Amino acid sequence: MPVTLDLPPETLARLETEAMRRGISLGELIAELAAELPADHPEVHTWKLSFIGLGSSTSGRSAREADEMLAEGFGRD
Repeated sequence: MPVTLDLPPETLARLETEAMRRGISLGELIAELAAELPADHPEVHTWKLSFIGLGSSTSGRSAREADEMLAEGFGRD
């Protein structure tokens, strides 16, 4: 089944280099890498935000930046 991927040039170059190193096609490399992924649905993490300590911020960041803070890993152990 043909698939089109839009990859950054650096990523494509790394994949092509690795495929050449292994002596396989790019498609075979991607299939091998995909086979290493978990077969089941990955665990979905739901983050519970605590309202304890709700108030003024000492970091200078506001609640409007919550998505950005979560993307940066805020609250992960």
